[in-house]
Amino acid sequence: MMMITTTERLRLREMTAEDAENAYLLNRDPDVLRYTGDEPFASVEAARAFLSAYSDYKRNGYGRWAVERKEDGAFLGWCGLKLHGNGDVDLGYRLSRPFWGKGYASEAARSCLVLGFERFKLDAIIGRTAQDNERSIRVLEKLGMRYWKTDVCEHDPAALYYRIERTEYEAR
Repeated sequence: MMMITTTERLRLREMTAEDAENAYLLNRDPDVLRYTGDEPFASVEAARAFLSAYSDYKRNGYGRWAVERKEDGAFLGWCGLKLHGNGDVDLGYRLSRPFWGKGYASEAARSCLVLGFERFKLDAIIGRTAQDNERSIRVLEKLGMRYWKTDVCEHDPAALYYRIERTEYEAR
């Protein structure tokens, strides 16, 4: 398991097939998947197969990372960067409901912005969310991302796109 970074309260690391049960349980909660358009994993084995085949770390150097709480090692969910076919890199996060409202998403996402701009030298990072996902909008705005456009996002014909460029990040 490769450690990626730490924050005051969290560790971000590469996910492995050993995270299959946690990934399965995370995606079983309909509230967690409410705005994603994703289907839950059919089984722990399906989650294991997905994680075993996940190639973003090798292909891009980054991806969606496991988020663990330092104090007890609890698996909170995932957060990270994803390169899309059009060249956009988006910041995504998904935490289990017991960990909502505690600032963990913002803390993990902020560390991913640092990695994106400082380690991976990205020019811009976007965030995509459903129009009525107020929690996610708040996280993106706290990070200094600004509304960019409304556009199609996989399952959502009118998703909100937020964006921050390297120059904006460096000026903060």
